[in-house]
Order: sequence, then structure tokens, then C-alpha cells
Amino acid sequence: MGIVKINDELHGEIRKASSVMVRSINAQAEYWIKIGMLAEANPSMSFSDIMRDQMKLAEVDIRKAVGG
Repeated sequence: MGIVKINDELHGEIRKASSVMVRSINAQAEYWIKIGMLAEANPSMSFSDIMRDQMKLAEVDIRKAVGG
């Protein structure tokens, strides 16, 4: 585990987003970092494509998750 220095304004935005997404501030920052890294590595993929691939990798069955 390490420490990442970010400015106060970004920290405030992470705090607000974390409350909406029901994540800790650290989990929200980690999520954004991961998605950002995946987006940079796969510039032709949309956010939806990235999320679909990540769900497949985690073997999540969306139909079961949403009761369909």
C-alpha cells in the first residue's frame, strides 16, 4: 500500500462520488485508476465495453444479478 498525493479539489470530487457509488473514498479512487488504466490501454473500447469485459473476467452473470 502506498500514498498517492492528489489536490484538495480532486479529493472532494472523489468524496462526493464515493457517497453516490456507496464506496469508500479509497475504493472510489482505486476504481477510477483501474478504469483509467484500462481505457488508456484500450483506446478503441468504450466504457461499456471495458465494463462488460471486466464482468466477464469476474464471471458475473448480469442476468442473475438483476433477476432476469
